[in-house]
Amino acid sequence: MNSTPSPIASESIASARRTLSIEGNALRALHDRLDDSFARAVGMVLACEGRVVVSGLGKSGHIARKIAATLASTGTPSFFMHGVEALHGDLGMLTARDIVLAISYSGAASELLTVLTVAKRMGIPLIAITGNPQSQLAVNADLHLDVHVEQEACPLNLAPTASTTATLALGDAIAVACLEARGFSSEDFARSHPGGALGRRLLTLVRDVMRSGDALPVVRAETAIPQALEEMSRKGMGMTIVVDEHRRPVGIFTDGDLRRLISARGDIRPLAVADGMSPNPKTVPPGSLAVEAATLMNDNRLTQVLVVDDNGLLLGALHMHDLLAAKVI
Repeated sequence: MNSTPSPIASESIASARRTLSIEGNALRALHDRLDDSFARAVGMVLACEGRVVVSGLGKSGHIARKIAATLASTGTPSFFMHGVEALHGDLGMLTARDIVLAISYSGAASELLTVLTVAKRMGIPLIAITGNPQSQLAVNADLHLDVHVEQEACPLNLAPTASTTATLALGDAIAVACLEARGFSSEDFARSHPGGALGRRLLTLVRDVMRSGDALPVVRAETAIPQALEEMSRKGMGMTIVVDEHRRPVGIFTDGDLRRLISARGDIRPLAVADGMSPNPKTVPPGSLAVEAATLMNDNRLTQVLVVDDNGLLLGALHMHDLLAAKVI
């Protein structure tokens, strides 16, 4: 088999490397060019009592939408306002408590200049991100951030490529700087992403997924093994909980305990659950994270764990299948 790349493949790889090299150079130049203007922009965003309204159109509009989404998901209330739609009613979204982040590489987009005029009339600070510090948008903004690039990755130097990469990276830098300044935590992030995997892991509590009430298999220590097996079969948890007269768990009788008891005693029909149960079962409180219960179960090679209140009274039980169904693990 010939492993030599075809001419087309070689040209494609070379083109890709040129693109990545040009865009990497643009990011390095932006890195070196950052100055006090960036710190001031972060300070303005942190001081904002309303929302950061990110606006742009064309390719800059796509980048603006992503920056707004990143800000919002990392603790900075934000939304995207399209530069054209702004002139047809969406300017009504603005309040005097907001900040506008306007993005235009040329700095000459007429729609954003109109947004600038309205923002100034309302007393709303406007931060401009452009590639032309001498542009009308840059000069008239309250603060300007320069994303100028020496060349686009496009061989015609026309399609926004390196410039949009630099703009997106600058937006990420603003969002992360604000995140760190606020002490934004993984729990905060999860609250903004309750439908995602992280949200489920950090927001789902044991009480949200545990089995309780009539769904719990429960017997007393003196219950005969045959009756205990009937309870196990009805409730489908592969075990039954053994409780005392106060409904405190004193043991657990599992399928594994049953097999060991049969191996040791043969005829188990005359025996009580107490003869084969595992004492001192592992327990968790209902307010603990479900992922913590999963860790406990995994570390101790358990399929089930019991849920008790502060007084040790039985509240529920959690099966590994419950955690899988809730997509906690």
